[in-house]
Amino acid sequence: MSSDAPGIETWKENTSAFDRVRSVAVTLSEPRSADWIADEAAVAGNTARDHLGRLVEMNVLQRRTGEQATLYQPDPLYTRMRSLRELLDGRDRDDLIDVRAELLERIELWREEYSVASPNALREQAATVETAEQTRELRRVAADWDVVRYRLKLVEDAIEHYAEYSSGAAPARP
Repeated sequence: MSSDAPGIETWKENTSAFDRVRSVAVTLSEPRSADWIADEAAVAGNTARDHLGRLVEMNVLQRRTGEQATLYQPDPLYTRMRSLRELLDGRDRDDLIDVRAELLERIELWREEYSVASPNALREQAATVETAEQTRELRRVAADWDVVRYRLKLVEDAIEHYAEYSSGAAPARP
């Protein structure tokens, strides 16, 4: 991130270097080097490496050996538990069941609309359509479908283990 990017100075003034490194690192969609993360977090490379090491020790990140540098990525278990916590915050079991129904409905609509049973089948269909626009659309829907399936698994986990996960996270309905 360029040091002259809008808001960077405010971010630096109001957020610690550790928090900036963490906020960049936990949102990575692919493994990145400490230098890349340092640039995005507006910190020095050595500062980023120190903070990334702490985040690895805290099981927030995983460290991988890349071809040219050590790479960092969010720990999938940490990410899953954080997503579960966000899902449970402010929702009771009935709310989660409603979310489950909405997700299932979305999947059912895609199955009907595209006459396929899975995102992978939709990707196969994308390889045979006539236009680039159709290909992009089918690949986008397949990616969205993958996200909805992942979210559905989270919701089902939250419903199944609601009592132990919630510990009073949401008030019971009257």
